[in-house]
Amino acid sequence: MAFFTYIIAHTILLSSLFLTGGDSLQQSLNDGTTLVSKEGTFELGFFSPNRNSNNNRYLGIWYKNDPARTAVWVANRCNPINGSTGFLLINNTGNLVLFNNNNSKVVVWSSSSSSSKQAKKPKVELLESGNLVVTDEDTFLWQSFDYPSDTLLSSMKVGPYLNSGNGLDRSVSAWKNWDDPCPGDFIWRIEVSKNQLLLESIYREGTKVVFRSGPWNGVTFSGAPALGPNMLFTYSVVHNDKEAYFTMNIKNRSTMVRAVMNQTTATWNHFTWIQTEKTWRSFFTIPSDKCDHYNACGPNTNCIVSDFNNCQCLKGFKPKSEQQWSIMDWSQGCERKTPLICQDKYKDGFVKLAGVKLPDTVHSWVNNEIYSLNECRKKCLENCSCMAYSNIDIRGEGSGCIIWFGDLIDIRQMPGGTQDLYFRLPESEIEREGQYKVERTAVIVAAVGGVCCIFILIACCIYRRQYLKDRRERRETLTNKSRGEEEEDMELPLFKLSTINTATDFFSFSNKLGEGGFGPVYRGMLEDGQQIAVKRLSLSSGQGVNEFKNEVKLIAKLQHRNLVRLLGCCIEGEENMLIYEYMSNKSLDFFIFDQKQETRLDWSTRFQIICGIARGLLYLHQDSRLRIIHRDLKASNVLLDDDMNPKISDFGLARIFGGDQIEDKTSKVIGTYGYMAPEYISDGLFSVKSDVFSFGILVLEIVSGKKNRGFPQENNGLTLIGYAWTLLKESRLIDLGDKYLINSNDIDVDKMLRCIHIGLLCVQQISGDRPNMSSVIFMLNSQNKLPEPKAPAYFMQMGSIKGDTSSSKPESSSTNDISITLLDAR
Repeated sequence: MAFFTYIIAHTILLSSLFLTGGDSLQQSLNDGTTLVSKEGTFELGFFSPNRNSNNNRYLGIWYKNDPARTAVWVANRCNPINGSTGFLLINNTGNLVLFNNNNSKVVVWSSSSSSSKQAKKPKVELLESGNLVVTDEDTFLWQSFDYPSDTLLSSMKVGPYLNSGNGLDRSVSAWKNWDDPCPGDFIWRIEVSKNQLLLESIYREGTKVVFRSGPWNGVTFSGAPALGPNMLFTYSVVHNDKEAYFTMNIKNRSTMVRAVMNQTTATWNHFTWIQTEKTWRSFFTIPSDKCDHYNACGPNTNCIVSDFNNCQCLKGFKPKSEQQWSIMDWSQGCERKTPLICQDKYKDGFVKLAGVKLPDTVHSWVNNEIYSLNECRKKCLENCSCMAYSNIDIRGEGSGCIIWFGDLIDIRQMPGGTQDLYFRLPESEIEREGQYKVERTAVIVAAVGGVCCIFILIACCIYRRQYLKDRRERRETLTNKSRGEEEEDMELPLFKLSTINTATDFFSFSNKLGEGGFGPVYRGMLEDGQQIAVKRLSLSSGQGVNEFKNEVKLIAKLQHRNLVRLLGCCIEGEENMLIYEYMSNKSLDFFIFDQKQETRLDWSTRFQIICGIARGLLYLHQDSRLRIIHRDLKASNVLLDDDMNPKISDFGLARIFGGDQIEDKTSKVIGTYGYMAPEYISDGLFSVKSDVFSFGILVLEIVSGKKNRGFPQENNGLTLIGYAWTLLKESRLIDLGDKYLINSNDIDVDKMLRCIHIGLLCVQQISGDRPNMSSVIFMLNSQNKLPEPKAPAYFMQMGSIKGDTSSSKPESSSTNDISITLLDAR
């Protein structure tokens, strides 16, 4: 009897408070009914976790379009309802209360809002952000975003309230397992230092640190570039007297993104919803590599991601245990070679360690009123126990000061990192380092100078010999063939030199378009008004008469919308010239490598260019009358017409293959470094897969806006290929995108990631592993799952040397100094 009285009383109380709405709850919610947000993105209701066989029911929120009902928030995490008997009510103080109908006197869960006053018109509303809120007229009472489960959503805040006394730290905690949403061992939170000047993203297993991001430096977390701006969303950090929090905000509201703390894999995964596949795809994971794990190399080391040795002692330090270090056990870390002597503290110096995650700040001192690095350095020198210093805020010229005491823990090298650390060395080590660099520089200069002289002499001899040979060939050719025979051989119209002189205004400098591999290119206009481009073979170039004829014969036989059209040639005296159709937009490299011009290439145009180059290569390799290997495909040899359609040009190095011929070999390896396949450079072997390799480089350059050769040295000597491969292994391929594309709104992220993945397939080390161009075109225009690429060629820059971790100069004390990899999401 008491039971029914209780239910009737609640029904009478709630009848005036609840109505049924699309995004608001003003009536009790029973198992089997749901509450949907206004635009249908999120849904609140009762569910059973994946593979749950014990009939446990939970109140939760999930994406409505997700057939698996992947929960992003759970109310009764550790107190399930047995069976479909639960119902949700709101009481007279505006508290949400979850009951089990089998025993309604026992509260299964309550929102426990801080208000004790009777609410006038309490209302429960599920917002489009996935936030469940309780309001009373214009007064906010409670929100689910203050009590995260295992998932971070857009606009959700993670981090503590400061000086408020409510004790909320808004942390994200993993489920115990797939079937149990009760908090497990792993937790991710924003932690604030005792003086409330530093905040850091920390991932723990119980009390043990698994990953730390490095302190917030005003721009990003020094050790977590993934937690920075990208194409899908922006991150922001707020730190004031009331609260400190981290939040992510989606750029495109139609994109579904969530970050999940995963107990099973012990990772912090970021997923995006792929609508065409109806699945969640992981686009980056933390920890992403060995160096992400806390203190992976022990104290006083720098962790650098590599295929072999990840750990290096800081300069002036040595392994604490050589025996353990030799078997790759780095847990004991490193110790000083020469101890610091307090009496000589002002003679000590500092070594700059550039682009790193700052050490653990547990044993540190912070002052935000120091505004220069020099002041910070002086503070460190004053204290014998100070081991290193750095800025708190790196914006502008930098501000604030943090100094470390004792061992330096959990440093890692960050590709493209912006935070610098200055660590202390005794005077003797500074002098030794300086003397070593002087001696090393002298040896290198002497050796390089001697080698250069020898090469110059050899080159002069070869050049003179080749020049005389080419000159003899030209004379023999011009002597033995009449003009009519030339025209028949070339299968193209022959232009008179006088016509070309008039068209180009006698090759005036104002008409010069650029300098190609074998000579300059000029713009001209024929008498009928047709614009032309004239490639004038330089007498000092490496292209002889045979190579010139080869280019003419090849292009004369080729007709395709993505190949440049040859109008004719001119052979008079010692002049050899090719006359092409004029391309008003110059070459591809003019746009993609220039920050001012790249804005003319939005994503759709870049994808059109990639597909056009692929179609042109397919024609050369398969669809033309001849099978042709280009051998010199690069950005400067791709011209763009008025509509930005790509046209492959410059066939001076091209070779014709027979019908059954697969590959050929040459003893004269010529081409452009950075685009040549490894088997061609090492053994002189070339095939259609050589062009595929060059195409892969082009794709990565088009997407990133960066050159493969001369890729920025702050990326630890990696080539563009190596950087892309590293991002793939770290599930951060999205970071390869051109910043201009990242900040635009019309980017197709899935298609961009797919192009990068295809590019990596094309640059694999073994030629047989690379796809042919017909497969490339199919992959570009389909949604099928792509194969995983194997390790690429040219991972490191040529001449890049791995040495000690402190790559920067020592500072003396007397001077001022998507992933494409598919993962099953929960």
